[in-house]
Amino acid sequence: MPNALVSETSPYLRQHADNPVAWLPWGEAAFERARREQKPIFLSIGYATCHWCHVMAHESFEDPTIAAIINAHFVPIKVDREERPDVDRVYMTYVQALTGHGGWPLSAWLTPELKPFYGGTYFPPTDRPGRPGFPSVLQGIAQGWADERDKLVAESDRVLGLLREQGQRATGAVPSAAEEDLTEPAGEAFEKAYQYLYENYDASHGGFGGAPKFPRASNLNFLFRCAVVQGLASETGREAVEMAAATVAAMARGGIHDHVGGGFHRYAVDEGWFVPHFEKMLYDQAQIAVNALDAHLYTGRDAYAWVARDIFDYVLRDLTDAEGGFHSAEDADSPIAGTQAHAEGAFYVWTEAELRSALGAEADLVVGHFGVRADGNVPAALDPQGELRGKNILKQVASIVDTARAHHLAPEEAADRIATALEKLRAVRASRPRPLRDDKIIAAWNGLMIGALARGATSPAACLDDKREFYREAAERSARFVERELYDAGRGVLHRTYREGRGAQEGFAEDYAAMGAGLLDLYEATFDPHWLLWAERLQQTMDEQFWDEAEGGYFSSAAGDTALVLRLKDDYDGAEPSANSLAASNLLRLAGALHDDRHRRRALRTLAAFRSRWLGAPYAVPEMLCALERALEPPRQVVIAGDPRSPEFAALVAVVREAPRRRRALLAAHPELESRAPWLSSMKKIDGRAAAYVCEHYTCQAPVCTPGDLRELLA
Repeated sequence: MPNALVSETSPYLRQHADNPVAWLPWGEAAFERARREQKPIFLSIGYATCHWCHVMAHESFEDPTIAAIINAHFVPIKVDREERPDVDRVYMTYVQALTGHGGWPLSAWLTPELKPFYGGTYFPPTDRPGRPGFPSVLQGIAQGWADERDKLVAESDRVLGLLREQGQRATGAVPSAAEEDLTEPAGEAFEKAYQYLYENYDASHGGFGGAPKFPRASNLNFLFRCAVVQGLASETGREAVEMAAATVAAMARGGIHDHVGGGFHRYAVDEGWFVPHFEKMLYDQAQIAVNALDAHLYTGRDAYAWVARDIFDYVLRDLTDAEGGFHSAEDADSPIAGTQAHAEGAFYVWTEAELRSALGAEADLVVGHFGVRADGNVPAALDPQGELRGKNILKQVASIVDTARAHHLAPEEAADRIATALEKLRAVRASRPRPLRDDKIIAAWNGLMIGALARGATSPAACLDDKREFYREAAERSARFVERELYDAGRGVLHRTYREGRGAQEGFAEDYAAMGAGLLDLYEATFDPHWLLWAERLQQTMDEQFWDEAEGGYFSSAAGDTALVLRLKDDYDGAEPSANSLAASNLLRLAGALHDDRHRRRALRTLAAFRSRWLGAPYAVPEMLCALERALEPPRQVVIAGDPRSPEFAALVAVVREAPRRRRALLAAHPELESRAPWLSSMKKIDGRAAAYVCEHYTCQAPVCTPGDLRELLA
């Protein structure tokens, strides 16, 4: 008989609706039951496309014996971390402090007052040497609650107190922050972060550190900006570009890249980007696409723009809702064709025989180019569960030039034939059972994707010329979807998710920050003032709901949620950029576009609030360092007067976008903006021609009308 999760809309919660565990969703009904029965809460947090969440579900939550122990001694609560990142952040912080590591599934035991007193991640179903199984853990905790409840509660209070103190130390009271106060420490932080990345760079495989390898887009964003600050021709500038671009190239060659269907998997278990954890997340697609577009901009190599195109093709084909929003993810696991079994990567891997059957005469070309072997190409050490035995993960092991030479072809012909072969494989693969798609639409992740597509629409890469309008329209469709379905215009409030209707949960700081960033990028792609003005309205709501007036910076969740035992500030730029890093950049971009010093002052207070963090561990906050770079630069703008649809307007805009440069707000003079930016009213066409005004420190040079003259001003 289904449990209480059957009425939830979250795909993750519904996955557990038929468990014998009597799951309840996070909410007052569950809390009240725990208080009434004086039972501890067993909190399990995961997400729909999480491989190890599936493993623990099959091993433990579907087991009637284990479920009986849970139901007898605990009030079990399930949380989708993507719906409630605030709840996840609180208990993940606790588990990391307790165990030194974190991950999903997250398992935590709470008092009826929601205070954690024990936790971990995945637990095996039986005892193993040196590691108790899940039933033993459950029975031990139940016994401890019965016999030593006071000690458990006291320890919970002690740890929560330490976490509060730690959070308070992360930011200090900063009533004001002058720009000059940040200059010297910012230089120190940039140098320390750069040195850390330089020393941890894997020159053989790209990326930083060893296995497992994660695509951490903020690292590459920081390196590209270092190159501009230091000078593209300087030794440091060249090194920074090389590390960032080579990492994108290595990922694109690796098995973490889905060569057949496009897009990138979550991470690789090895140092060479070969064997992935196969789930695909929307936020990865958005950020890696931006990294690839930057790699093209900084190197001029078309191959990087093709990587971005590949990602966009995947997202627009497989992760786009009919109404315009973008879905969250695709699972790592899927059914094995012709069986009842599931396996990680089953949808993506190939036997050599399958490839040869699908490709016929072209098979030799693909087999050699992607390292396919008759006995499979995955080493046993990278396949501990044996799910990939005899299978092949496609990884480019030879360059197009070498493959062409081996088959006596011109490189262009070899590339075309490989592309055709991959299209055939995609058609064959389409007949396999697909992984679960989590079709939940998340505001923050849509903001990241809107920004990426806007960047794709404005990239100077020639290979994107036929797609620009398509990308621009897709970004606008998503923005309109979010505005229509997830935004309460009367209150100025975003909601977090959409699936079968708007979710009840209002947005978190990350939703406002990521959507604001996406809208600012979309404005620069379309010059529609609506997107700029909406971005500012979202920033205003973020300021009202999340700003810490005493110490600066933004809390992750709004005030007033009594179910949160900690109110935290997010400052770690990990799989996604933190809300504080994005907000600081957004505020500075708004200040530059609208000449509103209130935004700039708040950005500076945000950066100053996290000064101890970016000084002590700058490699943890590379996106915040990018915001810091913006703060230390004088406000710069390029304003173009004229019809944005005209070729002469487009020619001037193209100059601004053609090469890496210092930060500049890019604006189109428009009457609708003049109420917020009266200074734009003086920007007019010259003799009927589109004109560009280059401004710095709120002073503008004489307007120019030709691309050549504008290029000279920007040099």
